[in-house]
Amino acid sequence: MKKPPVPTRTSIRPSDLTFGYSTCHRCLWLFYWFKLEMPKIMPLVSPLSAMQEKVFRNMNLQEIDRHLPNGKVTRFGQKVKSQDFIINGEKTRWHIAGKYDLLSENQNGTASLIDCKVSKSEDSQSGRYAPQLEAYVFALEHPATGQPETISSMGLLKWNPDHVVGDSPSTYGFGVTQEYEEVARDVDGFYKLMKACVEMLEGTIPSSGAKCTTCNYINDRNSIGL
Repeated sequence: MKKPPVPTRTSIRPSDLTFGYSTCHRCLWLFYWFKLEMPKIMPLVSPLSAMQEKVFRNMNLQEIDRHLPNGKVTRFGQKVKSQDFIINGEKTRWHIAGKYDLLSENQNGTASLIDCKVSKSEDSQSGRYAPQLEAYVFALEHPATGQPETISSMGLLKWNPDHVVGDSPSTYGFGVTQEYEEVARDVDGFYKLMKACVEMLEGTIPSSGAKCTTCNYINDRNSIGL
């Protein structure tokens, strides 16, 4: 396999830092250099995300969680793009580009980033999603164009579908338990992760992740001659 002279894209998706880099470097490398990606079938993700965004538009942060700053959700579903990363003192061709869920305007002039999730898990998920949220924050604080934001907090707004609502077939629906989980900032950890990610992407094709279901399926097929 011959590596192309340039990647097919240099915009790193924030979600790839949670679901891609930690799972399989090979699959991630193939996506950015060849735009080769296993099709994903997640028909409920977009409508559920849209419902969450709609519910919290213009809501005071104190109504979401009393520990949040005084402010109001004023922006939702907007695209962001960061400046190119500087690694070892040199500007790279890689940057962050994505679309956040909710962003507030706080009374002290800062903003709060909130990422909406629908999950049946009741365990803490801050560690898993911290790199994704840090990527959005990096793009907001270091935008490719426009004025930088000052982000004072970031967190997950989790809906856990755990009961049925309604009293007849015409009104049945899923009810959720809502929880806000603050995600602590780790700027140094994020820069270390991005350095490792960029170096991986700039290198030769890496090995498959041990738990990558896509690569394991391909290997198993090849092993039986299919």
